[in-house]
Amino acid sequence: MLTDFAAIDFEIANHYHSSVCSIGLVIVRSGIITDKVYHLIRPEPEWHWWRFTQIHGLTVEDTQDAKVFPYVWKEVEPKIVGLPLVAHNSSFDEGCLKQVFRVYQMDYPDYEFLCTCKASRKKFGNLLPNHQLQTVAAFCGFDLTNHHHALADAEACAVIALKVF
Repeated sequence: MLTDFAAIDFEIANHYHSSVCSIGLVIVRSGIITDKVYHLIRPEPEWHWWRFTQIHGLTVEDTQDAKVFPYVWKEVEPKIVGLPLVAHNSSFDEGCLKQVFRVYQMDYPDYEFLCTCKASRKKFGNLLPNHQLQTVAAFCGFDLTNHHHALADAEACAVIALKVF
């Protein structure tokens, strides 16, 4: 059973995975949520595609005065030391993290990522019509009314992780 981890979610501004414009992070220790972190991030490249704005609601006006990723990560990184990172469709979030590290020429630690989507498929199988975040979250008792807000999605992921790992 996984009891210590950090659930993470990124939203991006455009087609580039490096264009993270928000991060949600939920720290779980001994099976209990101990910390929640949310930051807006000025994306790189710094433009918002209208379709992504339709999904998560974030615009250039929301992020133009936000810190760039390296400054946000300096605040986030101490909270996740030694913890596996958990994400729903983890290949997306891991890809974002790797790309934004590359863009800012930061040394990428070899973070361990676990995927709640894959774990849900394995644990719940055909009990669910699909294994999308909102579907699995509801099945696990979490009301994801603010889907595509990075912190809400990270909270949903944390609740799911406590049930599937």
